Amino acid sequence: MSQAAGEKKMEKFDVVIRDGRLIDGTGAPAQAMDVAISGERIAAIAVPQDSGHWLGALEIDASDRVLAPGFIDVHTHDDNAVLINPAMAAKISQGVTTVIVGNCGISLAPITDIDPPPPLNLLGGRESFHYESMAVYLAAVEAARPSVNVAALVGHGTLRVGRMDDLNRTATADEIADMRDKLAASLAAGAIGLSTGLHYKTSDAADMEEVIALAEVVSATGGIYTTHMRNEADHIMASLQETQTTAQRANVPVVVSHHKCSGPANWGRSGETLAFIEEARNSVTMGLDAYPYAAGSTVLDPDWVNDQIRIMITTSEPHPEASGRDLADIAAEWDCSLKEAAIRLSPGGAIYFQIDEADMQRILAYPPTMIGSDGLPHDEHPHPRLWGTFPRVLGLYCRELGLFDLETAVHKMTGLPAKTFGLADRGTVQVGAFADLVVFDPARIIDRATFEKPLQQSIGIDYVLVNGTLSLLQGNLCPERAGQVVRNH
Repeated sequence: MSQAAGEKKMEKFDVVIRDGRLIDGTGAPAQAMDVAISGERIAAIAVPQDSGHWLGALEIDASDRVLAPGFIDVHTHDDNAVLINPAMAAKISQGVTTVIVGNCGISLAPITDIDPPPPLNLLGGRESFHYESMAVYLAAVEAARPSVNVAALVGHGTLRVGRMDDLNRTATADEIADMRDKLAASLAAGAIGLSTGLHYKTSDAADMEEVIALAEVVSATGGIYTTHMRNEADHIMASLQETQTTAQRANVPVVVSHHKCSGPANWGRSGETLAFIEEARNSVTMGLDAYPYAAGSTVLDPDWVNDQIRIMITTSEPHPEASGRDLADIAAEWDCSLKEAAIRLSPGGAIYFQIDEADMQRILAYPPTMIGSDGLPHDEHPHPRLWGTFPRVLGLYCRELGLFDLETAVHKMTGLPAKTFGLADRGTVQVGAFADLVVFDPARIIDRATFEKPLQQSIGIDYVLVNGTLSLLQGNLCPERAGQVVRNH
């Protein structure tokens, strides 16, 4: 039989996703579109009436669902997790298809043979630090083939610990030169930028000139600089000014990590900080990320302990039984001060309930704010953001509280971070882009992880594809992993 006049010839694809409400990641309004995938990239996009001749080896019905780009977690500490737990269930189950590692000045490379001081120990113990170069680390990630794509930052704290014999001072000219060389080699191997954790004791003695000297190396490669600023509490405005000056003088784009106003004395100041960022964006390329919780989590530091906020222990080497318990309860049980209890529990980690909900919502709603989980995958009792961040934004803050519309929420997780971090062909649904995609139910999606029970998988994510490979099916992990290293060139 001859083909009927006007009838289109069948086109074969690896995957066809039909009848979804496409939110493409650019912030543009949703529209009914079908998407076809060949190999690891998007091959065709069409309205449903124009795709009847498509035939997929795998056909996905996305009726009553949103089809969006895979989410990009811009702030993670998954450096080691992608190697030792490459299934990455906590991330794939949220619709996350790309993670940016090496934040807060903490990276697994380039450094070897150390007993990692806080906060480097957030990534693991001595056995984890055996990557002498970023090239070796990225090769290990490729060999592990995690279920998510990985882009890596170089940690300033890691560079300092690897080169300096005394962290309680600024680096010498020779030390800076050596750190610049290691940073340049890391960027040449594919790292996308530099991160600092100036709040931490590994780096708080570094002055602005030291950071600028390193950030200039990043500028030369078109990379990015991210910073856990020197202070997010009483001196937050001075830290924002330092961040702007550093970026300006180094001529490098900067991202303010997990922006917050810490401690009750600073609650309500987000209007002031966001006004500064808005003004700074006129002279430097400045972005920011935030997580959707009124609590942070990091190392347990006795110097940060006070009775103004609740503190929950996430992990403790000498007292693992303390995991999940409040510091105040432990101190009362031991009949000692909070600081003494923290000393006895160290080294360890903690959740600090130091953020005001209204500040957090104002920061989340600010249009340039990206979403980053800042989850700590090695904690025994982690902050719930590890498992819940992205569905929480979509379910609680978008659908239920109406902080922004769905297109804006998705843009904060996809197109905006891809553009900010220079992740080519990712973050938007367009022909030729990598097929990192998520299909979710906008009416059901929500986080389930809580501070009391943090290891709960979110609901409402139906399908996740990474580079065209099905990675999550109706909430269940698929065996095949297809993550790639995302390099800066």
